[in-house]
Amino acid sequence: MVAMRFEAILFDCDGVLVDSEPITHRVLVQVLGERGWQITQEECMRIFIGKAVKDEAALIEQRTGQPVTAEWLQAFWGRRNAALERDLLPIAGALEAVPALHEATGGRIACASGADRGKVEMQLRKVGLYPLFEGRIFSGHEMPRSKPFPDVYLAAAEALGVDPRRCAVVEDTVTGVTAGAAAGATVFGYSPGGPGHSPAEALRAAGAAHVFEDMAALPALLSFWD
Repeated sequence: MVAMRFEAILFDCDGVLVDSEPITHRVLVQVLGERGWQITQEECMRIFIGKAVKDEAALIEQRTGQPVTAEWLQAFWGRRNAALERDLLPIAGALEAVPALHEATGGRIACASGADRGKVEMQLRKVGLYPLFEGRIFSGHEMPRSKPFPDVYLAAAEALGVDPRRCAVVEDTVTGVTAGAAAGATVFGYSPGGPGHSPAEALRAAGAAHVFEDMAALPALLSFWD
């Protein structure tokens, strides 16, 4: 692999490293239905993709007429995590791309997710990527603001000691691309088609410098990017 212009690579987690969105939203449809909000999985993904459920509390309360309490969120997270532990798979090509980029950058990669830390770490362990990100995992739940604000990406870049403008961000949703672009990074939008990922045109409109479909091709794409 030739030298890259990027000093660090910052990955989103859900939909970029792990194929978690259909599983998570299947559970979310169930728990919302139990509260009286009957919604299809397609509608659920359109509304919530790339967002933390806790940040959409006002909408949930409006549609269900019931408060979003800490206990309700914990129960949802528990059911979600059980389903992920059972069914989660890596994104096709991620198990090849991440080790290659870890080597190419001398370990300057990070996972910067809008999800809660427990979920992110569990998922990375489940698919075998945790050792490559250990100590460099950042959660939007722990930031002043989550995506679409840039806080989690700025925190990841600072921890790696790299100017955000020298970072590549890999995202698959409009919310995440917006966050990466706001941080000043060069954002690469992953849009393989199908549910769980924003369309290519939407990623470009949000600020993606390039949109690609094959995660296994990411190391070569970043190596030759000028």
